[in-house]
Amino acid sequence: MSSETTGARARAHDSELLAELVRSAGSVVALTGAGISVPSGIPDFRSPATGLWERVDPMEVAHIDTLHSDPARFWRFYGERFATLATKRPNAAHEALVALERAGWLEGVITQNIDMLHSTAGTDQLVEIHGSIAHCSCLSCGTSVAQDQARARLLAEPDGVPRCELCAGTLRPDVVLFGEPLPEAAIARAGELCAGADLIMCIGSSLEVQPAGALPLLTLRSGGALAIITEGPTPLDQLAAVRLHGDVVRELSGLAAALEPA
Repeated sequence: MSSETTGARARAHDSELLAELVRSAGSVVALTGAGISVPSGIPDFRSPATGLWERVDPMEVAHIDTLHSDPARFWRFYGERFATLATKRPNAAHEALVALERAGWLEGVITQNIDMLHSTAGTDQLVEIHGSIAHCSCLSCGTSVAQDQARARLLAEPDGVPRCELCAGTLRPDVVLFGEPLPEAAIARAGELCAGADLIMCIGSSLEVQPAGALPLLTLRSGGALAIITEGPTPLDQLAAVRLHGDVVRELSGLAAALEPA
């Protein structure tokens, strides 16, 4: 028997085991990272040659201090991000999670992503622990502005810095920037979901960014199981009941199909 055939059988066994874990769990949550959005054409952060941070230093361009001290530099980076993300659509992995949620298999999705793809796909119980580009807010008065309006103002300003129509203050994306804490309500809700889960599926995440990377430990400490579906290694691989290295679209689409009623 060839090594290729053996590998295919092992992957099939692991996929079947994941479906069985979901069936037997009373509560399942998903934690997603940048890898789930790569099939939508959004580069992840750390992959050699293609990762977003290969081109720029995040501590320079995406830091809260840069927004205050050099908003034009900050918005040159985020203006490009906005333009890129505005054209992206959810892929079949996002849609599979929606199908699982609607079928009652999935209690909620916790995401590290800011790209709006889970909400666009239709996920209902969504916790965005790093915020979302759906809106911007004024640093001075707090007025909220929808993303498309912020983009229009960015393009209209000679210096490329979108400003509030009410007070002319600088706008900021409603995402967690470097140098900022995570929103307390979101991280508390994420912790509650993970601590109460019988199974947590970590999808497309390196599990290296904290505190998100430690959320699966809450599930494990409560007696639940961990499944990891991502291509690269993670610090928690040895703790996973199921470890799938394949494409997230194939794996999640297969899981959704396996759990459909006969």
